[in-house]
Amino acid sequence: MWGRAQTSPRDMTQRDPFRYFKTSSEIIRLAVMLYIRFPLSLRNVEDLLHECGIEVSHETLRYWWNRFGPMFATEIRRRRVGAMRSSRWRWHLEEVFVKINGKTHYLWRAVDQEGEVLESYITKSRDTPAALKFLRKLVRRHRPPEGIVTDHLRTYGAAMKELRASHHETEGRWINNRAENSHQPFRRRERAILRFRQMRCLQKFASVHASIHNHFNLERGLSSRTISKLNSDAALAEWRGLCAG
Repeated sequence: MWGRAQTSPRDMTQRDPFRYFKTSSEIIRLAVMLYIRFPLSLRNVEDLLHECGIEVSHETLRYWWNRFGPMFATEIRRRRVGAMRSSRWRWHLEEVFVKINGKTHYLWRAVDQEGEVLESYITKSRDTPAALKFLRKLVRRHRPPEGIVTDHLRTYGAAMKELRASHHETEGRWINNRAENSHQPFRRRERAILRFRQMRCLQKFASVHASIHNHFNLERGLSSRTISKLNSDAALAEWRGLCAG
């Protein structure tokens, strides 16, 4: 059957990761947030920081993103993973076509019923072994769902049959719009950074972008301006406290 999700908590009382950096942690967090959250290139972020009186080269920004981006994403995911399940826990699965050096790759993505991106996984093929590996990775990190919504790709059915969970699957073109719409922020980022050149770079960026997008995804259309501003302030306050101690 599905098995159980494994969420082993880590010790948060680690040494300050910013201790050997001359630049303040606030500026590093701001630079990483601008690059990942908004459709900006490294040089765009460099120009924006220059307008604020902060002189940082785009190569330094690249180093900050590679060092601290996964660290921030891991802490966000650890804080949110226990609170992401509801009484209608459901996965929406979809794959995105991504070009790497002219060759087509497949970015498998899972979204829950509230639009939270659960997992991103890049493969060279779109066959049953790839779908099976993606689903097993999902199950290890998250709790099993009450239902799974997919498109008409047969590899999902074959993979879930091997996992003995085919009764969870629901196919449909329109009922999977939640997953299809969730691709838009990633596509905007892909265009801004002029695509990817390596699978590992794509995997790293997709995972980090998903976690940070979840953190700032406030669904403004579902709340008033006042509540939206309060939620935004809370998200920014939590962001400024990441990896603080």
